[in-house]
Amino acid sequence: MSYELRSHTADVAVAAEGPTLDAVFAAVADGLAAAMAESVPDTGNRFSLRVRAESRDATLFDYLDELIYERDVREVLPVENRATVHRDGDEWVVDADARGVPLAGLGAREVKAVTYSEMRLEETADGWRAYVVFDV
Repeated sequence: MSYELRSHTADVAVAAEGPTLDAVFAAVADGLAAAMAESVPDTGNRFSLRVRAESRDATLFDYLDELIYERDVREVLPVENRATVHRDGDEWVVDADARGVPLAGLGAREVKAVTYSEMRLEETADGWRAYVVFDV
C-alpha cells in the first residue's frame, strides 16, 4: 500500500493505492497523517474506532472525518493506521485502529476537514485506488 501527497490549490490531496479495500483506506489515513506532520516519534498508544455509512465512499469520508475528530479530542496524530472494511446489510463498516502520537511538541500542521471535492474510490486491475482532498 502506498500514498502520495499532492498539491491542490489551497488544499492538500492524498492519492493512495492498495491491493485491497482495507489497504487503501489505511493508506489514505497514513497520507492524512503525513499531510499533518513530516516525521513522528515512536510514542503513543493504539486506539480503535468504528464507522458505519451507506456507501463505500461515504464510509471512507466518515472514517477520515473520525480520524480528524479523534485528533482534536484526544490531541493525538493518528499514525500506523489499520482498517478492515466490510459490508453489513445495507451499510459499509470500517473497523480501524491507529497509534495516537501526542500532538504536544509535534508541530503538526492543521488539516481542517476531509472534503467530497474530487473524491474517488475505485477498484482497479491491481487492487484499489483513492483520491481525497483535505481542507487545510
